[in-house]
Amino acid sequence: MTGRMGGDLRLIGLVVTLIIMIMIFSLLGWAIRYKQAYFLLSGFATMTEDEQKEYLQNGYPQKAGGMLIITAIGTLLLLPLLFTSFTYAGETLFGCILLFLFGGFIYLSKYELKHKRKKSYIISISLFVIVVGGVSALMIFTYQDYEVTVENDQLEITGMYGQQWPIDELESVELLDEMPEITLKTNGVGVGTLAKGNFNVKEYGNSLLFIHNDRVPVILIETNDKPIFLNNKAPAITQKWFEELRLLIQ
Repeated sequence: MTGRMGGDLRLIGLVVTLIIMIMIFSLLGWAIRYKQAYFLLSGFATMTEDEQKEYLQNGYPQKAGGMLIITAIGTLLLLPLLFTSFTYAGETLFGCILLFLFGGFIYLSKYELKHKRKKSYIISISLFVIVVGGVSALMIFTYQDYEVTVENDQLEITGMYGQQWPIDELESVELLDEMPEITLKTNGVGVGTLAKGNFNVKEYGNSLLFIHNDRVPVILIETNDKPIFLNNKAPAITQKWFEELRLLIQ
């Protein structure tokens, strides 16, 4: 019940954030395309009069405004995905926003000032490759599952946010039937049903999580620093980890 409440709060926060983004994109696009608010375009105010005329003749402002409006509409159409059972709805939505924006910047290079067009293509394509490539690499690394080993009088959790703990730093271990409510992410990643890193957990405060939100049970390890919550996709493996830890900690 508490885990579900935490998930509901995170969903509400994500939806509010996306609605604000949609409103910003829509207002900027409308202002540029229909109200000639060209000062909102980077560099327009510092152009010479001839450059501004060429800019307008090329239709760059109209295309830029249209791109922002299309991005807003696309985001709005994809928003219902968040209310489905699709595991990667949030990632799909933000991925599409990136594609809309950076793909749009590449397209807009076609309407740049003639003497800046080549440079614009190089910059926009480079940004697309760096940002999309970087985000993709981060997502792949984030989704890599963690391994748990209990040997040589220490607990080791591998992967992002993984650490090693001597057994004498572990105070107790308990198997929970459900995950307590996660109230805030402080330094971690929460993608799909996976949560890794530092989160505030109700009644436990700052905690280190390595959990699959849609799986139970969950192991709670109390340490001399902060609690660790841990589980595996397979309940049988979670149970195995718990038995190994209980034998060592006792």
